[in-house]
Amino acid sequence: MNIDMLIDGILDSYDRYGGINRTEAENFPNRQNVVSVLQDIQSLIFPGFRVAEDINPTNIRYLTGMRVNSIIAMLTKEIQKALVYTLAQQQKDSSNIQDSHCFRLAEETSVALVEEIPEIRRQIQLDTAAMFKGDPAARSAEEVILSYPGLEAILVYRIAHFLFVNGVPIIPRIMSEHVHGKTGIDIHPGAVIGESFFIDHGTGVVIGETCIIGNNVKLYQGVTLGALSVKKELMNKKRHPTIEDNVTIYSGATILGGETVIGHDSTIGGNTWLTHSVPPNSLVTQERRDK
Repeated sequence: MNIDMLIDGILDSYDRYGGINRTEAENFPNRQNVVSVLQDIQSLIFPGFRVAEDINPTNIRYLTGMRVNSIIAMLTKEIQKALVYTLAQQQKDSSNIQDSHCFRLAEETSVALVEEIPEIRRQIQLDTAAMFKGDPAARSAEEVILSYPGLEAILVYRIAHFLFVNGVPIIPRIMSEHVHGKTGIDIHPGAVIGESFFIDHGTGVVIGETCIIGNNVKLYQGVTLGALSVKKELMNKKRHPTIEDNVTIYSGATILGGETVIGHDSTIGGNTWLTHSVPPNSLVTQERRDK
């Protein structure tokens, strides 16, 4: 066995097909680092729930400060890489890219995310309360925080969405796809989702990039809020439905199209297929569609 020949074959494939994340200035963000930052942020939002640690009134400030510093340092580095990489892809001459400018933007965004954590905590507490209230199997809010995949998916969405709307490329998708792999719930960070959001069970839920969801909405497993067409030229256009306040969508329902609006206080039955709008206070099932 010639090990050198095996190594040469692999190295040759790097040159031929790409797919290697080098350590030069224009390298891609590191997935492991992004996931590590995400876990630290989750631990700030729910201290003592995500990792085993001894938290008491004496050390909580120290633990919080340690995480804040770690998040800002590592996230700044990964956002900077994402910005430099994206600019390099957009410009033929990458020599004009100012690394220091990208670093400043990255650091500002990282600090802004940490500043946003109290607001994210407020939002996720409302999501937690909605799950506890809406699921008769839930025995406590703490049980929801510890064990409900829907809440974890929503939490990661709220973190990734903040970065997405603040112009951070790549990293929000790394975060959303990480939690997608863990929970089976696929929420694009570009979606706009209101307060007190509840995903029950969750496996197979898909929420597209331009979806708009109001307050007090409840989804069950297998719900798809998707696009009628996946043509590339529809990028940056409204492709996914709008779900107004107080809507419940049961398992297996599929709602498609950027012009489709589900009116407030409606109920969409299981396995229903919708490509058109329904007015407020509607009941839509496979058998009938009643106002």
